[in-house]
Amino acid sequence: MPTTTSITTTYAGESAGKYIASALLSSNTIEQGGISVMPNIKYKEVIKRLSLDGIVKDASCDFTDTSTLTMDEKILTPEEFQVNLELCKSDFASDWEAAQMGFSAFDQLPPSFSEFFIARVLAKIALKNEQNIWQGVNATAGEYDGLTTLIAADADLPSGQEIAGTTVTSANVIDELGSVVDALPSALYGREDLHIYIPQNVFKAYVRALGGFAVQTISNATPAVVGGASVGANGLNGQGTTWYGGGNLTFDGVKLFVANGMPSNKMMATTKDNLYFGTGLLNDLNEVRVLDMADLDGSKNVRFISRFTAGVQYGHAEDIVTYGITNSAN
Repeated sequence: MPTTTSITTTYAGESAGKYIASALLSSNTIEQGGISVMPNIKYKEVIKRLSLDGIVKDASCDFTDTSTLTMDEKILTPEEFQVNLELCKSDFASDWEAAQMGFSAFDQLPPSFSEFFIARVLAKIALKNEQNIWQGVNATAGEYDGLTTLIAADADLPSGQEIAGTTVTSANVIDELGSVVDALPSALYGREDLHIYIPQNVFKAYVRALGGFAVQTISNATPAVVGGASVGANGLNGQGTTWYGGGNLTFDGVKLFVANGMPSNKMMATTKDNLYFGTGLLNDLNEVRVLDMADLDGSKNVRFISRFTAGVQYGHAEDIVTYGITNSAN
């Protein structure tokens, strides 16, 4: 049966010539390069992992093996998904765009609506995929296990790198981000591609804290000290809440990446090359096929069809610090 359609219109005067819709978050984890993308995976991809113990030993006259090499693997298996929508052209016959449908009984959907609808479907797919990357649960229809779901069940995550979370506000955000940095392994700190992946609420709290909205007491300074300078009531550089004009931010020398799909009050610190998004063809995520059923079954239905594969995986749990993510395996 066709997708349920509800059209409410006054149909008085002339059409404004465009459609509007509620705002959607973008799939910025992929778009802004926050994750390593592995395309062209038909079934599954094997991620090879190599570990060496201490390789430097005291010298001797003989050749003596000085290390143990361990190789294992992680499996990235993209799951197949689909979007199937069906609209009946008759529902639009008395709407604003009726004239665009043509005067024949064999009419078509209004072209302006079709273009808008396709763009809207693609935006919805991008939003859902962004949420799946970070918080998806495979048992839920339309989802695959996201990164926070996977790491929450991995016993290889060191307990010292699992930070208990709280509700992050402008009054405590500097302490909470600091706890993540403090837990970073020394081998990770200073890496060029190291990021703290944060949700929007943490980012907003950090921007507000640096704007002096809330002068806070932190573990070693009053008022807040960021980068060695007092923020104070007037905010960073005395600009107050007008200081931030967009762009990337860092904390203690670590880049912050705002992941739109990350759950509120959760964080994850790791390197980009430790996170993987797998799919068949990247273009599948940007394609919606339109099938007019008139020539096939004589109906007045139009089908919108999308199919794609997607999945995520990480390489080394030991190279991840989590915040607010309870690990059931530890």
